[in-house]
Amino acid sequence: MAKLLVRGVDARVAQALKERAARNRCSVEAEHRAILEQALCQTPRRSLAEVLAEMPDVGRDADFARVDDNEAPGIFDGH
Repeated sequence: MAKLLVRGVDARVAQALKERAARNRCSVEAEHRAILEQALCQTPRRSLAEVLAEMPDVGRDADFARVDDNEAPGIFDGH
């Protein structure tokens, strides 16, 4: 396992790391490892625009047209 040494860390950042580790009931080193793993190794989340762009082009525009409730077939009234 590799060892990392981070120099020149602002005192605010070091204190925030200590506080976060305490909240998560782990050592500063364990919290540091968790933060690095989360930031560097997890699959990044895709934006809504990316998800929509990947949707297949199916159906016709008319299939998705908005229908006025007065014109819609009666789904719940037995028609």
